[in-house]
Amino acid sequence: MDEDRWIEVDGLHKIYRPRRSRPTHALSDITFTVRRGEFVSVVGPSGCGKTTLLKILAGIVPRSEGTVRVADRDVTGPLPEVGMVFQAATLLPWRTILQNVMVPVEVRKLDTRVYRERAKRLLGMVGLDGFEGTYPHELSGGMQQRAGICRALVHDPAVLLMDEPFGALDAMTREYMNVELLRIWRESGQTVVFVTHSIPEAVFLSDRVVVLSPRPGRIAEIVDIGLDRPRALAAMASDRAGVHVARIRAHFSIAGVIDS
Repeated sequence: MDEDRWIEVDGLHKIYRPRRSRPTHALSDITFTVRRGEFVSVVGPSGCGKTTLLKILAGIVPRSEGTVRVADRDVTGPLPEVGMVFQAATLLPWRTILQNVMVPVEVRKLDTRVYRERAKRLLGMVGLDGFEGTYPHELSGGMQQRAGICRALVHDPAVLLMDEPFGALDAMTREYMNVELLRIWRESGQTVVFVTHSIPEAVFLSDRVVVLSPRPGRIAEIVDIGLDRPRALAAMASDRAGVHVARIRAHFSIAGVIDS
């Protein structure tokens, strides 16, 4: 396997063709690669195809044209090598936190005894040790999202896809979750593709940021961040981070689109 092309997207187009309305060209000629273990964010204005791109990588939505490969496999449907964290935690309310984390294990019919221990270790890693028997409504939004991350990681996927997972959280919880995510990423070694509307968040988290244009989404620029790791929250306010934020934001200002 080519670890420099752990994720490979080449000439990707996505056109939605509804029966009773005009086709929508969501993505146009998207080409990029992601190295194994890299953290890459995708930013762009609303409606530019960020979530569509993530769903194509996950095998949930078919591509119209182009090549999409993950861990040296063509993406033609959901792959066991991919885990996904959605905008909401989407935990099943009638199941305990541990039972929720174990859902992918049950779906894939893996050894529950082995993966139950892994699930407990992951819950401990994200600070949910002792909450295994609680139910989702008993946890805060941030705690639910941490459980959602554990659920996506429990079967040890090669790639973790995250679709604005912290968008509904308050500012303080979101900052805390950013730091937590970097720690989880560092300890798990997963390759992460992270969609966000927040340019500062993308800069803080990422090795590189893929900037998409307004619809149809095209790659306007791929920005190498280059901030030292590990990163503390203070890095968000650094001059170097500010330069990257301004560079990315300029794409939306030119297009007449204001982003966060």
